[in-house]
Amino acid sequence: MTHPDCIFCKILRSEIPAKFVAESDTVVAFSDVNPMAPTHILIVPKEHIASVNELDDKHKHLVGEMTILAKKLAAENHVDKSGFRLVMNTGAGAGQSVFHLHMHLLGGRAMSWPPG
Repeated sequence: MTHPDCIFCKILRSEIPAKFVAESDTVVAFSDVNPMAPTHILIVPKEHIASVNELDDKHKHLVGEMTILAKKLAAENHVDKSGFRLVMNTGAGAGQSVFHLHMHLLGGRAMSWPPG
């Protein structure tokens, strides 16, 4: 189920164009329009889930699929050996700006710690 005002749901409904770099029955992946690294891919479930706070036991497979897809995309984008970061921001205070669960795959540059 999608949400009428959610930008990612609009992408899933083809109301906003995006070139998917991967798609399954439950998730899609596409390049971030405002990349923070040379490789910046968003991995988004097709189901509208606002954030990590809404996940429960029924979502174990979904989060696993998102993570395994990130690993595959890191290899395809040649950042698996040099290193990459996976990020799931939860809440405005943590930097979540789109309230539809998503994972950022960032790579291709040195990452500092702590982030933010």
